[in-house]
Amino acid sequence: MSTTNIKPVIVFKNVEHEGPGYLGDFLTQQNIPWQIINTNELSMIPTSILGYSGVVIMGGPMSVNDDLPWIAPLLDLIREAKAADIPLLGHCLGGQLISKAFGGVVSANSIKEIGWGEVSVTPNEAAKHWFGEIESFNSFHWHGETFSMPEGATHILASIHCQNQAYSIGKHLAFQSHIEVTAEMVKSWCEFGADELAEAATSPAVQQAEAMQQNLPVHCFFLNKVAKQVYGQWIKGLMH
Repeated sequence: MSTTNIKPVIVFKNVEHEGPGYLGDFLTQQNIPWQIINTNELSMIPTSILGYSGVVIMGGPMSVNDDLPWIAPLLDLIREAKAADIPLLGHCLGGQLISKAFGGVVSANSIKEIGWGEVSVTPNEAAKHWFGEIESFNSFHWHGETFSMPEGATHILASIHCQNQAYSIGKHLAFQSHIEVTAEMVKSWCEFGADELAEAATSPAVQQAEAMQQNLPVHCFFLNKVAKQVYGQWIKGLMH
């Protein structure tokens, strides 16, 4: 497909160490222009989303229910993107923000989920569109909250510790898990999240840093393959 004259994809980053990871590499490889906006720099948040071909929202340790100055304007941009049929893609907190913008509820998950864990693809046509022949894979998780399914959403991914791992609404896609991680990101998150890992050490769904980093290049290699499949479908919506 031709990517000349395509408007850039906007990537909202909510905390320094949670960038686009593999997604940034993928967009660059596809010659799709993209730019990062740090949400804590309020003056940098655009007043309209119409100058962009797609909207990506990354993760962060905060909650969508926190009283943060950038959340309301970002929710407005998410709704504007949906109204304009500009594809949305959310990772973890990003998926929760999309859910909240669409009328869903974000609340505490029954258990914290941190580290590598299997997710199962829901057997339906929407999931097959996004994941192809993939039926399950080992994803990366780092969350204590979960989103409800907003109106019009189709469930496409689950884990044993968190039922709502991903859904789609047309060309929009929201993930609870992190399909974008690279080995460098996992190492960085383990450092930033050391206290949280220590506090949650007894949780059956929390891996400690050493376990998370065992066979890390292999884990990321296979997860990148899944992400490539998903992102390859998502960018098809950018052209229209």
